[in-house]
Amino acid sequence: MDWEKRYARRAERMRASEIRELLKLLDQPDIISFAGGIPDPALFPASAFADAYRDVLGAETAGTALQYSVSEGYAPLRAWIVARMAEIGVPCGIDNILITSGSQQGLDYLGKLFLSPDDTALVTWPTYLGALQAFNSYEPRYDRLNPDGGNMTPAAYRDAAAAAGGSVKFAYLTPDFANPTGETIDRTQREGVLDLAEALDIPVIEDTAYLPLRYDGAAPPSILALDIARTGSIDASRTIFCGSFSKTLAPGLRLGWICAAEPLIRKLVLIKQASDLNTPTINQMVMHRVADAVYATQVPRLVAAYRAKRDAMLAALERHMPAGVSWTRPEGGMFVWVTLPEGFDGAALLARAVESARVAFVPGRAFFADGSGANTIRLNFSMPPVDRIDEGIARLAGVIRDSRP
Repeated sequence: MDWEKRYARRAERMRASEIRELLKLLDQPDIISFAGGIPDPALFPASAFADAYRDVLGAETAGTALQYSVSEGYAPLRAWIVARMAEIGVPCGIDNILITSGSQQGLDYLGKLFLSPDDTALVTWPTYLGALQAFNSYEPRYDRLNPDGGNMTPAAYRDAAAAAGGSVKFAYLTPDFANPTGETIDRTQREGVLDLAEALDIPVIEDTAYLPLRYDGAAPPSILALDIARTGSIDASRTIFCGSFSKTLAPGLRLGWICAAEPLIRKLVLIKQASDLNTPTINQMVMHRVADAVYATQVPRLVAAYRAKRDAMLAALERHMPAGVSWTRPEGGMFVWVTLPEGFDGAALLARAVESARVAFVPGRAFFADGSGANTIRLNFSMPPVDRIDEGIARLAGVIRDSRP
């Protein structure tokens, strides 16, 4: 059977995740890995999860935990999220919340809902690789979303999309501690994104996976909060807020959520029903119990631990990197974005770094919709121990010095 001849056209744009492949390096104990954008498992509230699983599998709730459930999600967990959204200035109700199997599923659903072949998605340059993978299946083209404004007018975006055979369907960005750059856009830039979306009459997808992990500075309002201030209510807003428990409590339960206008949530529920019926009930019940019990103390614990790791990485970069190398200084999140001198290729550098120095990172090219950014790399600081960060950066700096083109 020649399987390639039988696949739909969209399969041509499905590619293996460079990050998923690099995670295999974590099994090699001599590798210092800055590759995976993953939480430190030592910080998981494991005992709280163990207690919660025992609780929900007790005689009174086991039947519910192990049964099918409504596609919208477990009501008490959605109510907890409603309260959390209120804390960040987003008044909403339970009908504005859909539970997803990780925020990645939410991105896939949004791509499926909005994108037809040759439609345009506006994304930052660079942007989250997982978003590109989720959207690629629906055969879009990409145009550059510049939160600073740039020289692209709404008319120019419209004309370029029409010339490609489609229309502009949405703008996607991670406004807080972005993956991969670690950068945060300010309030003026957020307002500018909303202005552009209003002019184009498109939704804004606000990916907030790292939002709680702020180490310095004051938090600007979320784009959804700014949108509601303009429109008067969440049901009149155009912003779609994608949240996650993966970076704060644990990624293994695969739980995220979408908060948006109720008509959009109702449409996404139909996709959920056709996809997996419902996110596992037992995981939702457990997450509700754990979030209710430890979220308020867990987030400050993470912030303290990850701040120390970020500071260690920034100090190591300052100490060891040769002239001509620059990097971001994130106020939160999990990543530092490094720009190498022109002529470097991050993928080739990775091969040399793993072979000769036993240190890993993610080449930057994968985060650019147009395949540019060869001289960039992404470093993760949340996973490696503090005492190995300096050693790993020193090794990497040595490879960079020896690899100048």
